[in-house]
Amino acid sequence: MSVLPFPSFLDDVKEKGIKRAVFELVDESVERLTAGMNIQDIREALRGEAASRKPNPRLQPHADGFWLHMRPSYFHADMTGLYPTFRLGWLSTYFVFFETITGILLMVWYTPSPEVAYANMLAILSNVPMGQLVRDLHRLGAEAMVLVVALHMVRTFFTGSYKKPRQFTWFTGLLLLAITGFLSFSGYLLPWDQLALWAVTIGASMIEATPPQIVGDNLNLLIRGGPDIAANGLLRFYLLHVLLLPALLFVFTGVHYYKVIVHGHSLPPRKENIGEDTAKRVPLDKRVYFIPDVLTSEIMWLAVTTLILVVLCIWFYDAPLEHHADPQVTPLGTTAPWYFLWIQGALKLGDKVFWGIIFPGLVLGSLAVWPYLDVTKSRRYADRRIAITLFLVLIAFITILSYMGLAEFGVATSPEIEIFHEMTFPPAHSHVGKLLPVPYEQLVPGMYTTRQVSAEDGQESAAVSAFNTEIDTLEVQTLTGPSTMEEMMKAEFEVQHLAVPADLNFSVVPADAPELLKQLEFFASRLEREHVELNDGWGTIVITQNQDGLRRVDLVISWNEVELENGRPVMTADGEPQLVVNAEGEPVRRIVTTHVFIHEDGGYFAH
Repeated sequence: MSVLPFPSFLDDVKEKGIKRAVFELVDESVERLTAGMNIQDIREALRGEAASRKPNPRLQPHADGFWLHMRPSYFHADMTGLYPTFRLGWLSTYFVFFETITGILLMVWYTPSPEVAYANMLAILSNVPMGQLVRDLHRLGAEAMVLVVALHMVRTFFTGSYKKPRQFTWFTGLLLLAITGFLSFSGYLLPWDQLALWAVTIGASMIEATPPQIVGDNLNLLIRGGPDIAANGLLRFYLLHVLLLPALLFVFTGVHYYKVIVHGHSLPPRKENIGEDTAKRVPLDKRVYFIPDVLTSEIMWLAVTTLILVVLCIWFYDAPLEHHADPQVTPLGTTAPWYFLWIQGALKLGDKVFWGIIFPGLVLGSLAVWPYLDVTKSRRYADRRIAITLFLVLIAFITILSYMGLAEFGVATSPEIEIFHEMTFPPAHSHVGKLLPVPYEQLVPGMYTTRQVSAEDGQESAAVSAFNTEIDTLEVQTLTGPSTMEEMMKAEFEVQHLAVPADLNFSVVPADAPELLKQLEFFASRLEREHVELNDGWGTIVITQNQDGLRRVDLVISWNEVELENGRPVMTADGEPQLVVNAEGEPVRRIVTTHVFIHEDGGYFAH
């Protein structure tokens, strides 16, 4: 007899044997965990067999359990195919949990401080086992989540699933779309690199347009945590990303699921009579039970989606990580995240208060109230031509605005500045400038010119010698009067505080510096591509030993200045650019320089 007031496991072992006792203990534990299904029930479900016990134990997890209480116990057969849902709602929920899991893993190795955040990112990529894979999955999953949630909303509109009684369900879905966008946006800043800092700076500056000005200024200050985004701003974005927004996301995901179950999944428009809503009345012959058919289908969707993400992150996708954030250096081509490009494009149309605040508010507000305005009973496509047309126009308009939000649209940047940034700084959405990955030992101190590249094979030395003679003797016209090319270059170097030899002496790139020669060739090709605005242009690369283990690379571009009208070169009748001339009618020569320091242990890499 047991010494306990209830039968113990040892009593079962004594009475039934170890094998039988263990099996019954596991079977009972499984039934408790699943709220009604034992091992036999699960095996039958996975095999596709009918339930052997009555009443059907597969319905109990929905009625008595926690995990499935917001999932219907059975579906209409017309809702189990790819159409009309395309599984976008389920995939949206999957990404909520996928991002939560990968985000928690990254939080273990991350500190929201400007002093260490970027170093943490480098450690995750290099020292944490599978750290780069997890970060790539988290970043790619965030982009996919925004896209999937947006497509889910588009599908819901086209099938008319927002109509009565599902108006509030649509509203909660629109809130989830907004929360998803801001959740992804708040995570943009956390790597604390150039792309993160400036993309968030652009996005946060839109809030400043909120009228009246005192409200916009204070909202901008509240988001940034100061005049510029620094430690306070990073901490606030981190708390938004890991606490407030996820909490709102989970709450409204629960509300959204609850409303979906209350009203049922709306059937395809052609499957219902006009004005009828039969989603909750599923005939016996049309019922497809969640366990096992829908459950196994959803597991398949999760497995395929996860496989696609892993394959993309292993072979095709790398989450971008640029230089350490530097508020003093603005990279060219910086834009807001792609899902906010339509707002950035709208800002190029005019007043930032209207296009930056009022217009997006009108778009989202119109979508929110649309189900209450569209009171027609029919959900069929042929009866909703006006609504569908208006939505297609909205999609087209947002697409055009997103294109206008790209850095290339409506923003004129002088070609020499673009070339400098491509050579020395990382433009947005790339890793490093062209010169930075050149091996340190190949950055041989000396002076090199693009004239070497334009020379015929075997004539490089002669071309460089001719260039040395040219800059020594050639007199050019500047805005201040005549000068020699040598004097112009020395004056520019003095501005850059660079000590140069008394006589500028350019040489051929050494044979043991092929990567340096490759970038000189790229330099020459970019100048040739801009030959209209950079008329008769040439460039030089000057490398000096600044101190032990540190070299300075100066870039020089010189060209004949061209007349511009509305940002475009003025062309003559014979198709040549109209040059700027001085009082004597001589072409005016321009020269600009920039520089970058490269450390021996910098560790830059091309990608």
